[in-house]
Amino acid sequence: MSALFSPIKLGFVELANRIHVAPMCQYSADDGSATDWHLGHLAMLANSGAAMVVVEATHVERHGRITHGCMGLYSDHNEAALARVVAHCRRSGTAKLGIQLAHAGRKASSQRPWEGGGALKEHQDPWQTIAPSAIAYGENWHTPKAMIEDDIGRVRESFVDSAKRAVRIGFDLIELHYAHGYLAHSFFSPVSNKRTDTYGGSLDNRMRFGLETARAVRAAVPKTVALGARLSALDWRDDGLTGDDTVAYCKALKAEGLDFIDCSSGGITADTRTPQEPGYNVPIASRVKNEAGIATRVVGMIVKPDQAEAIVAEGRADMVALARGMLDDPRWGWHAAQTLGAEVPRSQQYLRVGPKLWAPAAQRKAS
Repeated sequence: MSALFSPIKLGFVELANRIHVAPMCQYSADDGSATDWHLGHLAMLANSGAAMVVVEATHVERHGRITHGCMGLYSDHNEAALARVVAHCRRSGTAKLGIQLAHAGRKASSQRPWEGGGALKEHQDPWQTIAPSAIAYGENWHTPKAMIEDDIGRVRESFVDSAKRAVRIGFDLIELHYAHGYLAHSFFSPVSNKRTDTYGGSLDNRMRFGLETARAVRAAVPKTVALGARLSALDWRDDGLTGDDTVAYCKALKAEGLDFIDCSSGGITADTRTPQEPGYNVPIASRVKNEAGIATRVVGMIVKPDQAEAIVAEGRADMVALARGMLDDPRWGWHAAQTLGAEVPRSQQYLRVGPKLWAPAAQRKAS
């Protein structure tokens, strides 16, 4: 029996397999609101064979967005637009649905990737960014405002408000974005956090913002909705986060009621380079799983079904997440099931292309 296609529970949420579609920014929202692009994009991924599709980084404040085109969940209009997309995915797909809640911090006020990807210029309607310390993300980036405690409290409550909206929409899972140099990661990392108050300095202090936010969101979200966090588990810098730091953080997040951790890495500064070899986050994910004792998902250059199967079967992570691999092959889960001798649910309209009814699919399974 395939380990990748075995079921798993995250809190009270039951998933049919261990494949997740990772959140992928589309930069195609209208003042934070989902558009017809999201309708087609997410419905496609809901039919990928993955048990869970996580909606792209969805920001808790208008000025917490990465770009003018990023998703948000800070207004009634955002909520209604996203509810329309989710309802369509429920009707047309088989996956359960999650959402990643985020604040971009000092990486906000940015251009879309196809516009250059740098900081917004004066004629592009930039805005003041915020961060734990007034340190720019990189050369030619905006210098953020160092947050005071009122800012910290406001952002924490914005996460709570957005989580409540996500519950009303009907998401099965909420993922807090604590990775890739965005606000929560920039509090945790010693590279970007130079504060001297209770939110900076020691590891316990640098964990405080993330733990307080997780605690507040968990209190507002029913146990029937799985709650977790995506972490940059390593900064890939000598002066950055270590595996020991991350294991301690994950133990503390578990104690706050989180159901899972998604292990990613990197992104703390503009000039830090992340490895690109297949499965480069698997070793730290294995440490989190086995030392923190929390369900662990891993992402990063996971492409082939046999690779994903081995990660789960060997106990190095409980789940895998794919991003670009799913864009390249939106039926990745179907094809992985055929390779590994498993079955996945399909929408009724697509049953005719299953291996029992369509010869090419059966041949792919046999090969």
